[in-house]
Amino acid sequence: MENLERLESAIVAYSGGVDSTFLLKICADVLKDKVVAVTSHSDVSPSGELEEAQALTTSFGVKHVIITTDELRDSTFVANPPDRCYHCKNQLFRRLSEMARSHGIKWVLDGSNADDMTDYRPGNRAAKEFGVLSPLKDAALTKEEIRTLSRGMNLPTWDKPASPCLASRIPYGHMITPEKLARIASAEQFLRSYGIKELRVRDHGDIARIEIPKDSLYIFLDQAVVGNVVNEFKSLGYKYVTLDLQGFRTGSMNEVLKGLHPQEK
Repeated sequence: MENLERLESAIVAYSGGVDSTFLLKICADVLKDKVVAVTSHSDVSPSGELEEAQALTTSFGVKHVIITTDELRDSTFVANPPDRCYHCKNQLFRRLSEMARSHGIKWVLDGSNADDMTDYRPGNRAAKEFGVLSPLKDAALTKEEIRTLSRGMNLPTWDKPASPCLASRIPYGHMITPEKLARIASAEQFLRSYGIKELRVRDHGDIARIEIPKDSLYIFLDQAVVGNVVNEFKSLGYKYVTLDLQGFRTGSMNEVLKGLHPQEK
């Protein structure tokens, strides 16, 4: 991380999550006004993330630029192939690279960490193609280490749950539509009203598969809760509402890819 000073100026692809917030704060301390945070917003963005990102950049005193991306105009992205994230990141990093060139900013950075080397991450290919740097990964920092360091720095995101794009809730090969994204967002927001911080609603067409931490499964022992959730989800268009007994796990949609696709590091 001590090499950040040598970068002179940088754009940070800023989502407002644990990793990019930690990276942005370090960059703000080292590069001062030579760092710009850029947040993309679109139909695939989880609700509330933009507002949190705005609040954090203000507290850091960092210039914050919000851009709109339209992944749903990309027919390949909409078709939802296993390398879906590549097409999303390709669009984002192209925009950020163009912005860097036009404003004389030398580098584009992202918040990938060392743990991202152990999962299927096709977006990493786009980062390589556009010369995006990943200082946290280069420093071999894991998510847990970043959380610990963030807590020591009093960053409010230190225990924030991961919040990937809403398209990650739709199985590969199933078309991504605005309607699906909207009902996923509404369903997850409803579940959060029960105090569940980390969750996913996986959209399998007529079926909603709810993933919550195993230590929260007891919530569904309350038949009143079950009834409320079923009624709400059916009002959103789901015909069947299921609870995944394996509990919440990051990247569960990638389980079908194991042994079929190489990790993109």
